[in-house]
Amino acid sequence: MTSHEHHEQTGTASEFWETFYGESERWAPGRVNPVMAATVEPLPAGRALDLGCGEGGDAVWLAAHGWDVTAVDVSNVALERAASRADDAGVGARITWERHDLEKSLPVGDFDLVSAQFLQSPVDFAREQVLRSAATLVAPGGLLLVVAHAAFPPWHDGPDHDTHFPTPDEELDALALPPTRWRTDRAEIVEREGTAPDGTPATLFDSVVALTRLTGTEA
Repeated sequence: MTSHEHHEQTGTASEFWETFYGESERWAPGRVNPVMAATVEPLPAGRALDLGCGEGGDAVWLAAHGWDVTAVDVSNVALERAASRADDAGVGARITWERHDLEKSLPVGDFDLVSAQFLQSPVDFAREQVLRSAATLVAPGGLLLVVAHAAFPPWHDGPDHDTHFPTPDEELDALALPPTRWRTDRAEIVEREGTAPDGTPATLFDSVVALTRLTGTEA
C-alpha cells in the first residue's frame, strides 16, 4: 500500500478507485516498476496483459519495448490518463485500454506475459480468485509475474486495518498451479530503493513470484 493507505475504505472498488485518482491531477510519476522491467527486459516481446494498469507506467514501458499490450483497470480516470501518457510517449497504437472489474471480467485471449504489479486494494477484493483466473490467460511458454508489497513503506503512519501482505509462499499456495504444468522461476522477497513523500530515500520490500506455463499444457 502506498499513498492510498489513508483513504476511507467504503463503497465498491470502482467507486474507491475513481475517487482515489480523481482527487489529484496525477498520482503516479509514470515510472515503470523496476522489478517488472528487470524481469521482462530479457524476454522476446509478444502479447502482454497488464492487470490494474493504473496511470500506465508499466504499459507504456512494455509498448516502448515492442510488446503489444492490453492494459486494464477498474477506473476510467486512470485509463484516460494512461492513454494520454501513452500517446505522449508515441506508443499509444501498441496498447489496447479496457475497463474491467477484475472480479467480474477479464480480457479475452492468451498472452505471453500476464503482469500483476501491486494488485492490492484497501477495499474488499477477491485478489486470489482474480490471479487464478488470470493464470488461465497465459499462453504456453508465457510468464505470469506477480509483484506485491511485502510490507508498509517506512513512512507509513496510518492505521493498518489488519492489512496482510502475502509472502511468496502464500502467493504460490493461493495460485495452486500444478507443477506438472507450471515452472516456478522465482519466489522471493526483494528490496527496492524508493523515495518517501518528503523526497528522502527509502528501502521498500516486494514479494516477487514468476511462473512459466510449460509448453504443451493447459493452464
